[in-house]
Amino acid sequence: MLQDKNNRETVEVSVASERAEAIGGVLIALFAALMAISQMVNGELEEEMMIAHNNVVSYSNWYQAKSIKESLKESELNYLSALINSGIIPDENSPVIKQKINSVEQQIEKYGAEKIEILIGSAQVGEENWVQDLEGEMGEIVGVKEWQQLAATYDYATKKFDYGMLFFQICIVLGAVCIIIYDNPILQKSLIVLMIIFGITGTFLSIYGYFLAP
Repeated sequence: MLQDKNNRETVEVSVASERAEAIGGVLIALFAALMAISQMVNGELEEEMMIAHNNVVSYSNWYQAKSIKESLKESELNYLSALINSGIIPDENSPVIKQKINSVEQQIEKYGAEKIEILIGSAQVGEENWVQDLEGEMGEIVGVKEWQQLAATYDYATKKFDYGMLFFQICIVLGAVCIIIYDNPILQKSLIVLMIIFGITGTFLSIYGYFLAP
């Protein structure tokens, strides 16, 4: 009787162990697939993040170029104004200098407006204040601050994906351990529960990161 009882317990342990191995294998496959999808989406978001960072640098340089031109024109304006105020210029030549001063002032004003549009974007300044074209098209400027915000948002989203993939990896490791252990159904069940917890956490983090992306 005792031997029959031991045999039944052995069979029950073996069946429970096989069932746990099967469940662990299915969960590994499921969460590995979800991790692969998350990696693919995260890769696309990282590419967008790099584009945004590159545009921050590019548009910042564009803004600085406009600032340099504006400074040069301001220096030119100061020089022309000093000529007029000093009385060096004969009266018959004053209208030409004053006309030049007006032209320089207009250029300074234009550079200032272009800088604002490059800094905050065409959508923010309004159609009536569009002064800077992009490849011949007006109103297409995405400002430096907008690119900075996009880069920060993509960066935050990709970090959520990174955390999600970390949980997926832990989940898969737990599943592998679950399959390796043959004679301890209780531990296998515990590992399966942990797998589900880590896998669901990774899934929610990945979904959260996806919805954070612009």
